[in-house]
Amino acid sequence: MPPIPGSGLAKGLAVTLRTMTKKTVTEQYPDAQPELPPRTRGVIGLFEENCTVCMLCARECPDWCIYIDSHKETVPAATPGGRDRSRNVLDRFAIDFSLCMYCGICIEVCPFDALFWSPEFEYSETDIRDLTHERDKLREWMWTVPAPPALDPGAEEPKELAAARKTADKLAARQETARQEVAQATERHADEQARAAERPTRPMGDSKQQTDQPRTDHPRPDRNQPYPSPKPDRPEQEGRE
Repeated sequence: MPPIPGSGLAKGLAVTLRTMTKKTVTEQYPDAQPELPPRTRGVIGLFEENCTVCMLCARECPDWCIYIDSHKETVPAATPGGRDRSRNVLDRFAIDFSLCMYCGICIEVCPFDALFWSPEFEYSETDIRDLTHERDKLREWMWTVPAPPALDPGAEEPKELAAARKTADKLAARQETARQEVAQATERHADEQARAAERPTRPMGDSKQQTDQPRTDHPRPDRNQPYPSPKPDRPEQEGRE
């Protein structure tokens, strides 16, 4: 059946009439900030402490817009007789957002959670060279990264949180044990002081009176009596030459 002449125009006018009766959704940016969804891909933030310079993000980036420089340094052994080990130290981490297509592959492949999405998008520049953000600028974006969503009620707790909670519980137990030991030592010291205060003390005059009194347990010899004669020597053996 051939189309009725003017049917397309009628459909278009119908869409226009339906749209005219609806409320407008235009947001007056920048006077009014838009409400962005929680997983908005605005800019990438770097958590430098987690970066191990594994280079996975730079190798997997399809635009080659991630630049990483590092050097190796020797770490002495932690125990006597142990072997020294070497580690990579990050010197430069930069992302050129003039080339980035916001695919998020670098964030997905990072095994140490060093890269995160931030919903911030107001970082336009008049010079294209300023769109290359160094690690200091990337670190500042971390303050705008939203908190992760809550887990489902039946989901398992992440291993990192379980390990951190276990370490915190051990530390709290040690602190509680140390606090109890200090409290017990303080209580024992207070008891000893209380017992020492309850002991009867000798008056100050008693010692002088006892010193002035003559001793009766060992009588002093009379000076008028002669001293006892010494014992005679043993007789010499007969036949001694």
